[in-house]
Amino acid sequence: MAHLTGTRVSTFNESFLNENEHDSNAVLMELDKGLRSAKQGIQCEAIVRFPRLFEKYPFPILINSSFIKLAEFFVSGSNLLRFWVLRVCQQSENHLDKILNIDNFVRRIFMVMHSNDPVARALLLRTLGAVSRVIPEKQQVHHAIRRALDSHDTVEVEAAIYASSCFAAQSSSFAISMCAKISDMIESLQVPVPMKLLLIPVLRHMHHDATTASLVSRLCMDLLPKYPAQSFVVAIIDTLTQLSSRTLVGVPGQLEVLLDFMQDLRTPVRVQVLRSFNELAGRQSVDAWPKPAIEALIGRFELCTNSQEQFLFLSVLLKLSECPLTCQQLLREHRGALLQLCIQCISKLDDLTTATQAMAVLAVLGAFGLRKKQETGVQQVEDILHMVNLHMEGLLLCTARRTECTRDLRRVLTYGIRITQANAEFGTSFIEIVTNTLGDKVTYPPANAQLMCEALVGLCEHFQLRKYAFSTAESLIGEDDSNAMDTDEPQPSKVNPMLARLPLILHKLNSIIDSPENCEQQVKTVEILSALVLQTTMGCYLPQKVTNIFEKCVSKVNCWTLYRIARTASRYGHHYVAAHIYTKISQMVIIDHMHYFLMALSQISQAECILNYGLDYAVMRDNYALKEPPESLMPLMKRLENASNLYQQALASLRACSSPQHPCTFQLEYLKIRAQFLQTLLLAVTVKNAQVIVPPPAIAGSLAQNSRDYLQKFGHVTNQLRKLVKALKACEESYARLYKSSFDADHVTLEFLQVAEFQCALFAHIIESICYATPPEPPVFLTTGDHPETRYFAASCQRMAQMQKNLPPEPANAKTISNRHLDVIIAQIEIITKTPLCLPRYFFQILQSTQIKLSVSPQPRSATEPVNVQSGSNLVIKVEGVLQHFSKQHKHFRRVESVQLSLTSQLITPPPRSAQEQLSKPGVNDTVTLNQIVKPQRDFLSGSFLLPISSGGHFQVTLETFVVDENGITWCTGPKSSMVVRVLEDPSKPSAPAPSTSQAVGQTRRF
Repeated sequence: MAHLTGTRVSTFNESFLNENEHDSNAVLMELDKGLRSAKQGIQCEAIVRFPRLFEKYPFPILINSSFIKLAEFFVSGSNLLRFWVLRVCQQSENHLDKILNIDNFVRRIFMVMHSNDPVARALLLRTLGAVSRVIPEKQQVHHAIRRALDSHDTVEVEAAIYASSCFAAQSSSFAISMCAKISDMIESLQVPVPMKLLLIPVLRHMHHDATTASLVSRLCMDLLPKYPAQSFVVAIIDTLTQLSSRTLVGVPGQLEVLLDFMQDLRTPVRVQVLRSFNELAGRQSVDAWPKPAIEALIGRFELCTNSQEQFLFLSVLLKLSECPLTCQQLLREHRGALLQLCIQCISKLDDLTTATQAMAVLAVLGAFGLRKKQETGVQQVEDILHMVNLHMEGLLLCTARRTECTRDLRRVLTYGIRITQANAEFGTSFIEIVTNTLGDKVTYPPANAQLMCEALVGLCEHFQLRKYAFSTAESLIGEDDSNAMDTDEPQPSKVNPMLARLPLILHKLNSIIDSPENCEQQVKTVEILSALVLQTTMGCYLPQKVTNIFEKCVSKVNCWTLYRIARTASRYGHHYVAAHIYTKISQMVIIDHMHYFLMALSQISQAECILNYGLDYAVMRDNYALKEPPESLMPLMKRLENASNLYQQALASLRACSSPQHPCTFQLEYLKIRAQFLQTLLLAVTVKNAQVIVPPPAIAGSLAQNSRDYLQKFGHVTNQLRKLVKALKACEESYARLYKSSFDADHVTLEFLQVAEFQCALFAHIIESICYATPPEPPVFLTTGDHPETRYFAASCQRMAQMQKNLPPEPANAKTISNRHLDVIIAQIEIITKTPLCLPRYFFQILQSTQIKLSVSPQPRSATEPVNVQSGSNLVIKVEGVLQHFSKQHKHFRRVESVQLSLTSQLITPPPRSAQEQLSKPGVNDTVTLNQIVKPQRDFLSGSFLLPISSGGHFQVTLETFVVDENGITWCTGPKSSMVVRVLEDPSKPSAPAPSTSQAVGQTRRF
């Protein structure tokens, strides 16, 4: 039984529930029907469905009633049913605190403790251990566990040990009381050895206070000489390490113990010692390492006799190198010993795992020394970098050709990129090494080839960031400083070295496409190499040789791979390639939603082609230039008009592809803002053209004098420019709202929205400095972009800020609006349109999804009826919600820390009032706004409002939900719900008389 219940299983019941079922009560009734079946198999099937039910409907009332039902079957059912109830408790750990009547649940299942069946009692003990987080201080349970440890049945004792471990981790009182009991059992001669090995790990949880931890440490130290067997030593060392890493006080003493046991002749003991070193070298406890311990550890390397021990030893050094304090100490005091140690490991080419781990240690030390060269001196890492350069290529060649060395190859490439981030010269040579290795006429395993391609993408990203880096952050806000970067021509030191290796990469891509027997196996390699080419040439015109390769992909590669290549092209601003591929694959799909979505993407790319090159996509396709971009055949106004029309068509196509399951909210909002921004630019060009034909009127001077706005003397252009400023600020606000509603967006998308918002603000400020006598302060840019596409976008904003310096310097009281000013505006628009737009990633991929489902009570009987409330009373509104998370990444971009509930009540239909009441209360404000911040507990939130009702009538009550992340930023994610409340009039109060229209006042009424 122990080997069946000792570990948790979390995947056996993932597909039982009907996904089309939306009513939790109906699902619960179905499961209850299965529980009451006469067949045990149907009962087990119903029980294993409960964890999925809790995940889908994590409401406390449902969970409480479900666990009460399970408790009944736990008492009356067989051991098989008890086993599956135990599994439900183990898998539903996140929902245990939603059991409203936990005492009733424990009291019911505890009745099994009086059973004569030891297996039933063992299952009960394990179930109590599974729910120990919500009942940590139940003295009755503590006593039952302590008594079960004295049982003569092995299954029951093992279950009691498991429960002891669970409760010791939760309850300090239980841990203190059980310390002596466990010590006596370990030292007892009547307890078998396997049982003692199970008891020792229980001691690792007894770290709630310093006294208990110290007592347990002394107990374990006393056990070491008494039980010198290998299994006991390994278990005790592991327990001591876990205690020391949590208390931190015993780390120096534990390090001394580990150093002593490094001299043990038994290999498993040394392996456990090295794993314990690795545990203590973590972030929490590495600062507690004394200096002599590090020196003594390095001196113990000779005791490592095999490859596994050497790898673990290097892993400890690698963790110590990750900490800045210990890394600096290693460089200053032990550089020579470490260098000799790593060289000894790298020289063993028969063990590539250890060699690559030694290379990782040298890479971390070298990268740290380069970053801190002002403190440590470059001389300290020159020899390290020399050894890295000497052995990097050899390790790369050895690991790339072996299928079993994929992890080692990943390690070499990862730490090569790490040194590149600190030393650009090494990065240039490393790019040559990787591209030469990849370009050899050697067939590499597909996984290894993909790793090398991914490494090249990472290297290219780093150099692209350097290429478009800003010399000063202040240069973005338009100030005149001499250190501003010349963005028209990049400096020679900021050229991406990947461009020089591009022919070799294109040759490799072409060879893979031309080999049909390997194309299906290397589809992922084709995608990554295409992304590398597109990223390297970001902001450049693609020569015809490059486009021919992508044209060849259309006929050789499947539609999904083509879409991923086109998506990458859109993200890096190569809209001709994207439009070509989108147009091709839109004719191949058979689903309407996909067709319209691809058509929308094709229309967006065609619009951007017109903006960038001044040519229609069809003209470019038929007359594609070889190397240089073609001359524009359209004037600026025509380009903006055609692009705006295509964006409107894309909006229509995107609306056609949206559905309730996939509403495409972000895509639609983004296209609306982009189309609005292009219309604003078109307005600016219209203003420039209108200045020639609409001169200032003859009375412009007197109008300016009367309005005390002397810029009005320039006539129509002044008001049009100010209108343009308002339109740009509206675009800026739209980008800000889209940013606030994109809680699930990736970092690249959020940076892109920030840069787009800043671009609108900067352009508006430049126009304000022309059409206003005293413009406001320039906008402040908070980020320069941490990704190539956003930094390239920000570089165009910097060019706009530099262009502002071409405005003639004028005093505030003698400003003019001339052709020179408007020429600067047109030049700004040319920069905006000629800069390729890099579509954000969130436009294509949703890597994280966070949804809030709300249940608001009271609810009307039907959607058309209001909620009735008696006059003079307050309305209690109860809000319950469920958070649902989904992420394709190992780590969420941002998490929900709390939820802000905002309740607004507004009077929509006032009650009839007499003339005297209207005079006595003429302007009563019947709008009430209430706010409440609630913190979700295990993805469940609840809140309540007491809404005061001041008078009769109909009220519109709206509940809005805002998400607050871990940084305190509020996101407007929704959802939003509303209902109508009708306040019934008090019958005790006289109602206002209805005016009579048929009879005059005081006239006798005849029947």
